Amino acid sequence: MTNDLYAVVGNPISHSKSPRIHSLFAQQTGEAVEYTAIQAPLEDFAGTVHHFFDHGGKGLNITVPFKEQAWTLAEHRTHRAELAGAANTLYLDQEDQLVADNTDGVGIVRDLRDNHGVPLKGARVLVLGAGGAVRGVLGPLLDEQPASVVVANRTVARAEALARLFGREHSGIDLSACGFEQVEGPFDLVINGTSASLKGDLPAITADVIGADTVVYDMMYSLQTTTFNQWALDHGAVRVFDGLGMLVEQAAEAFFVWRGVRPETSAVTEELRTD
Repeated sequence: MTNDLYAVVGNPISHSKSPRIHSLFAQQTGEAVEYTAIQAPLEDFAGTVHHFFDHGGKGLNITVPFKEQAWTLAEHRTHRAELAGAANTLYLDQEDQLVADNTDGVGIVRDLRDNHGVPLKGARVLVLGAGGAVRGVLGPLLDEQPASVVVANRTVARAEALARLFGREHSGIDLSACGFEQVEGPFDLVINGTSASLKGDLPAITADVIGADTVVYDMMYSLQTTTFNQWALDHGAVRVFDGLGMLVEQAAEAFFVWRGVRPETSAVTEELRTD
């Protein structure tokens, strides 16, 4: 029996944990899956995707910098991909039409709510950043019915655009936007969706966003405590988490979309922490 072919596409891609994650899922579930990493040329992402599916590939995960291109390339989009404006999962439907999905939002919600027991319903949430990472997770976060969500960004207009877009579908939730300097806390949950941590930088917010019971989640992940999470701990955050669990959970959702089988994630996350 031959294995079905899947892959992650990005540029660069050698650092990706996705092949490891999906091989662990395949071992756990007994699914006949072979999963590799493909570095697409920056100028020919579409050619890479078409070549993969033309040669029998079953599904792709998409990472930086191609998520928006994947969304544009697809002939059909799921509702969550439509809202996200980006796709991290591609597959062919029964008519061989390319379908785009986005599992990032499901990933962060499952990690927060199910793995870490962080209550989202009724919570006061601050989301930092207004790029693709934040746009990909806002819909599922708002579906959990927090009391309020503030989107803060260096360029206020981008945050305001997201608030308008998502506010149309979530009119019962207090959704607002501002610049980093205008944020007034504290919050129950602070989510860092900027890439500042990767460079050792911090968004220009004040420590009053952190209260005695604040939980902080950095969507970036690292072997050490991320720069943002260390700042939060230094200012009294009660718990901090990085984005490794989100990475595993979004992968599990993609695996489910492709195979109809939902892997168990906690052991995989733990294994990645010790790799």
